[in-house]
Amino acid sequence: MMNAAFRPFRLVILLFLPALSWAQTGSDDFRPAASNVLNAEFPKIAADSRVQLRLKAPDATKVQVQGGDGFRKEPLDLVKDADGNWNGTIPSAGPGFHYYWFIVDGVRVNDPGSDAYFGYGRPTSGIEIPVPTEDFFLLKKVPHGQVREQWYHSTVTDKWRRAFVYTPPGYDANPKKRYPVLYLLHGAGENERGWSLQGHVNAILDNLIAEGKAKPMIVVMDNGYATAKGDTPAATNTPNDMMKRAATLEQVYMKDILPTMETAYRIQPGRENRAMAGLSMGGLQTMLIGMNHTELFSHYGFFSGAIFGNMLAEPKTAFNGVFADAKAFNNKVKLLWFGAGSEEKQFVTMATDTRKKLADLGIQSTYYESPGTFHEWHTWRRCFREFAPLLFK
Repeated sequence: MMNAAFRPFRLVILLFLPALSWAQTGSDDFRPAASNVLNAEFPKIAADSRVQLRLKAPDATKVQVQGGDGFRKEPLDLVKDADGNWNGTIPSAGPGFHYYWFIVDGVRVNDPGSDAYFGYGRPTSGIEIPVPTEDFFLLKKVPHGQVREQWYHSTVTDKWRRAFVYTPPGYDANPKKRYPVLYLLHGAGENERGWSLQGHVNAILDNLIAEGKAKPMIVVMDNGYATAKGDTPAATNTPNDMMKRAATLEQVYMKDILPTMETAYRIQPGRENRAMAGLSMGGLQTMLIGMNHTELFSHYGFFSGAIFGNMLAEPKTAFNGVFADAKAFNNKVKLLWFGAGSEEKQFVTMATDTRKKLADLGIQSTYYESPGTFHEWHTWRRCFREFAPLLFK
């Protein structure tokens, strides 16, 4: 374990409503979404994944609805009824979780009927579309772990930071047992809540552990944004800004996150018990931080990783030559895992190109492609389901 002063933490348990599912009783059988706020009638979802939306705005002259990948890329015009409600139907939404919002006379607003999640750099409405053929991310009657809220003061940023930490079932009942750890990073525009709230990572792991498919582990989900004390924040999500942010975050991990977490939690020592993975921007950060520190990590996952070509323009010399000796790298790194949704073509290409450059050097890796999904949470839920069972074997 690394030495650091113990930081107090508060315990919270994050609960998730299961996604609605119902028999195919009729295409017009609309029901309120599981992600609605209490007693909200809209939005409603049909068995064929159509979504009815309604916003009461009697004084508005134009209302549209728009959303993230897999929901509604282009704005859809809503129609005003005699009661001042604006109504519309999304023809078919993709499976799983999606962000969306209304545009009221040119102003973006959230849906008061839906819960809000941190996405696109702000609290944003979200909707959970049922997936009748998949329940791996839903709460089941199995032993459950906990998600704890951990605050600590960063020596790099000189600010308080927050992480959410998953501890597996039985963690408190076995005070002498130690566990391997996965450091799991979110994407651009999201924060440390994403993997537990939108990703349901605790339910996925609970189910995998109960089925004997994954080892019990601790998962640290920290914030992917960091600005060194006295610096100006990298305000955009351009490749240069994301790489600048990752360089600062690397220092936060080395000086703050690892020492704090591995003192506050019963984590097994040694690189063989330490993994790092992330989605999109978090995949880029996993590459930039992880490949600079193979002495600390042995398993890596890149879910729709934003791995830009110039990062591996010269693969043999990249990251201080970590890939130069393929045999040594393959012996040291136990898992180099890539995943993407089949419909997010840019990220499929990034993963394919990266794996080819590494394969040409003799570096081994694994790839998974989520069928029919985009740059969205259902892709990353599926990625995590495939990735987690391979850790710490």
